[in-house]
Amino acid sequence: MTPPVTTSAPITPLTPTLQRVAQHLANPLTPQEIATKTGLSAVTVRQYVRDIRESLHCPPRCKPPVIVHRLFALQQVAPPTADSPTPELGSEQLLLLRAVAEHSDARDIAVAAKIAPADLRAALDQLLADTGARDTTQLVILAHGWKLLTAEPAHATRSGASQ
Repeated sequence: MTPPVTTSAPITPLTPTLQRVAQHLANPLTPQEIATKTGLSAVTVRQYVRDIRESLHCPPRCKPPVIVHRLFALQQVAPPTADSPTPELGSEQLLLLRAVAEHSDARDIAVAAKIAPADLRAALDQLLADTGARDTTQLVILAHGWKLLTAEPAHATRSGASQ
């Protein structure tokens, strides 16, 4: 299992241009939609997304939900506001939500969420239905608006023994 995308190295603050593109990612728009909206070429937007990913210390295959989570958690883009009430989610769903925000690989998501890989799709579909999200990127955005995701994992404990 690959570890969640975390690092103790400081992130590189985004330039104003990268912040604008990052804010579009957090809306969420695809790179092609960002190109259309900003007048930038699709090639330039893809390069900017790579630059954003590198600034956040995300690996090359990092999925959009993880990038968006890091943008919010590291305060690189304006936090979303909730336009709908926070849904009632069980502890298993909250664990799955955090796994989706921190991992890009389906197997890693399943392991982090403590569910069988074969059951991941059904669990994700149920979570999307329960939250009204159309995909996992929008799910992470909504979760930040509802304050369900924070910079630190909810289950992390800090003690002298663990450091």
